[in-house]
Amino acid sequence: MLRDGSTETFWQSDGLQPHLINVQFQRKVPLLELQMYVDYKLDESYTPSRVSVRAGHTYQDLKEVRVLELEEPSGWVVIPLTADDAPHEPLKAFYLQLAVLANHQNGRDTHIRQVKVFSARTDAQRLLPCSMTTPQMSMFSTVR
Repeated sequence: MLRDGSTETFWQSDGLQPHLINVQFQRKVPLLELQMYVDYKLDESYTPSRVSVRAGHTYQDLKEVRVLELEEPSGWVVIPLTADDAPHEPLKAFYLQLAVLANHQNGRDTHIRQVKVFSARTDAQRLLPCSMTTPQMSMFSTVR
């Protein structure tokens, strides 16, 4: 339900806090920001009030990247994953974890309606105005 594109559905945690959402990538990915959709008006005590974002190579070596306090959020919460002194330098990680540390009104379980992770574009070919794949175009793609 976290990735179904609907803000009407939600992921609900179960058990003791912290509640964890883990994302594992097959290769090291440059990450720019994490966004989550939460709605205090609908979920009240199920709404996160304090979240932590952690990143690393594996589950065992996670380091805290951001801690965020939320005050009755309604809508998309944007969590930058870049350093404050280098906002265009992405965080590179194999593993990303969103941890819900506390809820509003001391709620026990959590509702999160959507989660999106945004990465930096690494494909230099997409930045070209045209593709050099046809024989006619590739003939002129290099300088002799």
